[in-house]
Amino acid sequence: MAEENKNLTEKNDHDCMLSTIDNPFDPYDEKQYDDWKRFDEDHGYYCESLLGRVCLSSEAISDEDNAIAIEQAIDEIVKFNYTGKFIKLLPPDKRK
Repeated sequence: MAEENKNLTEKNDHDCMLSTIDNPFDPYDEKQYDDWKRFDEDHGYYCESLLGRVCLSSEAISDEDNAIAIEQAIDEIVKFNYTGKFIKLLPPDKRK
């Protein structure tokens, strides 16, 4: 299960990632990924695990369909996020 969750948030696997507004680290930056994950877990967010529970991905569908499923799950988490902490994070080259 941990490996499956890692695949859902692995850098550059898809066009967006789940993060939180207060995490100062960029999960797209290889040098900051471990710090991003440590901050996330130390604060009890567990973005990777949450995404793994909400996302309907599968090895039986294409990578493109998995990327769509991941983005839909992120959108759903952000939409129904009562704390306001979760955000959809785009890659650096796609940010404003």
